[in-house]
Amino acid sequence: MTASRPSGLIREVAELVQTLQRQQNTDIDTVLAELTQSAVSAMPGAQYAGITIASRNGKVRTASATDRYPALLDEIQQRYEQGPCLSAAWEHPVIRINNMALENRWPAYCQAAARETPIRSVMSFQLFANNHDMGALNFYAKQPHAFDDEAAELGLILATHTAVAWNMARRDEQFRSALASRDIIGQAKGMIMERFKINAVQAFELLKRLSQSLNTPLAAVARQLVESEYYSW
Repeated sequence: MTASRPSGLIREVAELVQTLQRQQNTDIDTVLAELTQSAVSAMPGAQYAGITIASRNGKVRTASATDRYPALLDEIQQRYEQGPCLSAAWEHPVIRINNMALENRWPAYCQAAARETPIRSVMSFQLFANNHDMGALNFYAKQPHAFDDEAAELGLILATHTAVAWNMARRDEQFRSALASRDIIGQAKGMIMERFKINAVQAFELLKRLSQSLNTPLAAVARQLVESEYYSW
């Protein structure tokens, strides 16, 4: 692996992060797909890549994948309730499987993965971890020993860029969701104020009480009021 090629690839990923930062209203699924594709292109020896979300209760889901194999491997982890994203990946930033057919850790997972897929090398990098969930960027190859120590160092850099871009996209999505909720609540307040001749504070209090009595989020109650064609005043 030459020094110039990885450096150029890292710059490409960094430029993608900057591009995503400048974009407005970018769908988070699109962001994850672009990040995953850029990461697999930058990693020497990698044929596939995916982003996995694992929870402490054993649930595993594929947030993004460049092929069907990453999703299938996540499904195998879910099936046997074991694998790199359900154990050591919580505590270690890098997990590497050099040969799936000979790996002693997570035996049920590795045996099924070797039987059901051609994947033999896996390298996983922790993107984030909290009390409930952990995210990992994973690289896969059909050849054993596809990833060396240099690949691990490069992967850490790629994972850092991916985590930054993903966090920006999630914040943007949350912000847009908050704006949308504010707008729909404002519309519902206006309808209530007009109908019952009350002020904004009283209308908002009425919405809160409806939310509590129905055990439904405030924005959902407001949306029902605004969007329902059959709501009778």
